[in-house]
Amino acid sequence: MSLSLLVVDDDDTVRETLVEFFGALGHAARGAATATEARRLLADHAPDVALVDLRLPDADGLRLLEVIKADDPEVAVIFLTGHADVPTAVRAMREGATDFLEKPVDLDVLQTAVERAAEDGRIRRELALLRARGASEAWSDTVPPGVTRDVDRLIALAARNDDAPVLITGETGTGKGYVARRIHERSPRAGEPFVEINCASLTATFLESELFGHERGAFTDAKQAKRGLLEVAGRGTVFLDEIGELAPEVQPKLLKVIEEHTFRRLGGTAEMRGQARVVCATHQTLGDAVAAHRFRADLYYRLQVLTIELPPLRDRPEQIPALAHALLPRGARIGERALRALARYAWPGNIRELKNALWRASILAEGGEIGPEHLALPGGAAAPASADARGGAPSPAGVDAGATATIPTLADAERQAIVAALGATGGNKVRAAQLLGIARSTLAEKLKRYAIGD
Repeated sequence: MSLSLLVVDDDDTVRETLVEFFGALGHAARGAATATEARRLLADHAPDVALVDLRLPDADGLRLLEVIKADDPEVAVIFLTGHADVPTAVRAMREGATDFLEKPVDLDVLQTAVERAAEDGRIRRELALLRARGASEAWSDTVPPGVTRDVDRLIALAARNDDAPVLITGETGTGKGYVARRIHERSPRAGEPFVEINCASLTATFLESELFGHERGAFTDAKQAKRGLLEVAGRGTVFLDEIGELAPEVQPKLLKVIEEHTFRRLGGTAEMRGQARVVCATHQTLGDAVAAHRFRADLYYRLQVLTIELPPLRDRPEQIPALAHALLPRGARIGERALRALARYAWPGNIRELKNALWRASILAEGGEIGPEHLALPGGAAAPASADARGGAPSPAGVDAGATATIPTLADAERQAIVAALGATGGNKVRAAQLLGIARSTLAEKLKRYAIGD
């Protein structure tokens, strides 16, 4: 693929070398020594990729970035500088830069960065086109409950471009895992495995072992060799949840997988081929983690190729009724008054909290229609029974103690939900935890708290 490049650098040797290098590769490369000269060239034709020195004689490189993006937001801008620092890099990326490389730069590394940036730009242009049309054959008129049309377009785009890494962001419980799986199921990789791992749940050594595998004797308990998830996934998808918690020593190894598709097992020396697609999710702001030196800047840049941000449930109350119907346990029914109560609640736990509330309410409804009195939503018509009847604090304002005296407490409802989940799964605690939408360790704590099974 022939590209159009603009090289902006006041060092004649650097500028001419890069123009000649990319010209020899079959690309149309032009050079500019100043920001003023670069603006003149940009007026004639927007390049696919601009290589920009951070410090120019007549302007700051970041200022030129603003000019380039104002003219064409999809132009990929790569900064080349001998004065790199993390705060400047973070600012550049937030303002739209694609990459940030220190001089002297290896030409092979730069070639890879340019080709990757051009492909990223192609994806962004395609996304912009989808948004401009307002509709597309890439997504159906029937959007799954809980997914906005914009998110569905991004899912379709991510599925179609199945070599690009994806970063899914949003508050806890907004459905990041669901979106990751939907990307996989709509991609050409759908027939291959989908494997996931939570980066916050394991120590660095065990996380590395789970992801890359290990050889016999790699650590104390490694009594035999083990394949990691990257091998298990094959040409499928590896979903890394809570990527912001990824151990610092594992981050460069993940970057190598994404960029070079190679890795080594823990304790091994052989290079192995990693063909799986990487999808990541986080509730954190990774830019802040980079600024705090908790997350590698280069890995952050690489994960930004395609970002899907999931809005919290409180920002889309109009979706709650359809989502509630989709999440209802099989055979359960819900009334209009209960649906209105759901739409009024803020849902700090988002979709996960809604799912659990519906499950609990279906148990309390005992086969009948779910009403507001079964939901036990804080501050709503289904608030828990007043504490003053038990010698505690008075009832919330506007809630009649007599009307709610027979409603179980949240703890009672939670205990009932756990017992029901264990009954539905034949006592299988792993499946019961999945059914309840909580971690296995959380279920174990609640079993002990409520003395269930003692």
